Amino acid sequence: MNEHDSERISGVLAHRGMVPVSTLEEADLYILNTCSVREKAAQKVYSRLGQVKRQKTKNPNFLIGVVGCVAQQESEEMVKKAPFVDLVVGTHLYHSIPDLLDQLESKADESGRSSLVSTDFLKAFRPSEISQVRRGSEFRAGVTIMEGCNKHCAFCIVPQTRGPEYSRPAEAVLEEVRRAAESGYVEIQLLGQTVNSYKDPSRKGYKFADLLDDVAQVQGISRIRFTSPHPRHFTDDVLAVIARNETICNQVHLPVQSGSDRVLRRMRRQHDRDWYLALVDKLAASDREIALSTDMIVGFPGEAETDFEDTLALVEAVRYEQMFSFKYSPRPSTEASAWDDDVSEEIKRSRLYELQRLQREIQLEIHNQRYLNRKCEVLVEGTARDGVRKFGRTTTNKVVNFFGNQAPGEFATVQIVAVGPNSLQGEEIKLSAGAESRREYGARV
Repeated sequence: MNEHDSERISGVLAHRGMVPVSTLEEADLYILNTCSVREKAAQKVYSRLGQVKRQKTKNPNFLIGVVGCVAQQESEEMVKKAPFVDLVVGTHLYHSIPDLLDQLESKADESGRSSLVSTDFLKAFRPSEISQVRRGSEFRAGVTIMEGCNKHCAFCIVPQTRGPEYSRPAEAVLEEVRRAAESGYVEIQLLGQTVNSYKDPSRKGYKFADLLDDVAQVQGISRIRFTSPHPRHFTDDVLAVIARNETICNQVHLPVQSGSDRVLRRMRRQHDRDWYLALVDKLAASDREIALSTDMIVGFPGEAETDFEDTLALVEAVRYEQMFSFKYSPRPSTEASAWDDDVSEEIKRSRLYELQRLQREIQLEIHNQRYLNRKCEVLVEGTARDGVRKFGRTTTNKVVNFFGNQAPGEFATVQIVAVGPNSLQGEEIKLSAGAESRREYGARV
């Protein structure tokens, strides 16, 4: 989502005549797009700004801007901590950056340029319609369908930095998808902080499942993904749309955050363990075999050893194909930030290690059981880390490395010949002319 925000900002600036450059030394303007969902990410902002500051001594006209969630969170405090920052822009105002730059220039005087901070939430906010997106990929197009969040989980800063939920009109979304398809993009990623809580503001009763189904009908699109859904909005009609549309990737991110009911209540997650497992069972019973991923936090305030054991037991029961796991860190203005952070750093580190060790074992077992010797369709993304092979992803979001000559955005059919906990190794299968490649997990065998 942050990457797509950067694409939108870059597009707006390019539309005003600015030219992107590849090095800091070439730039007149440097914009740092920031994330504050984890403490470590927010800390990196000031470290990076300290590095960029050196360029101001070489080029007095060099401008530094900070946008995104840390900018929204810090606001005026940012220019107090880093007075060399020229522009601070909040999450509702990306579309106005060119005008703010004009204002910044007009405010300059003989004593130097003063900083400009613009972080207000717009009262009548709707995700801004920015048509001049400068996409970083030649084959994958991110499309924002909604922004903000109404959930107010005790640990999460997103409602404070992004504001309440607002959805784009479906026709605007579909038009952007059609333009992407006409421009040759083969994969669409529907984006939102709680993407499946989408509701068309212009059509009563038109929800995420309807939009997902309509996007799947756009000609020229081969794959559709969406992130990040909330379990509470993963309804039966969404599952039905995935089951009947092969272009929708059969991989679902289902954040759980903890396996303990006591911790889930303190987190304000709006689901308990049994409810979540019942949803997992529904997904497992689908006509398409769906790969699951999740988010998990360890060391949340008050998390006892028995709570952590419940988390390990849930991971064993669900057997996720991928997990993003983190140590809890308090975020400003969240409910949990006022609580005693009573799980020591040593215990957090130990629990994270144990959770990740278990997840690696599960991933390796799944790869051996489900993928080894299987034929898969891979969307090629580029050259692998070894600089020789190609790498791409299956519809279930598995990274596959193989020898081939495809360009990014092209498809290859491969047979998986070796597996590791985090990626797969494949051999390309040359199809005869006119042969159709089988889509992985198209139906149960």
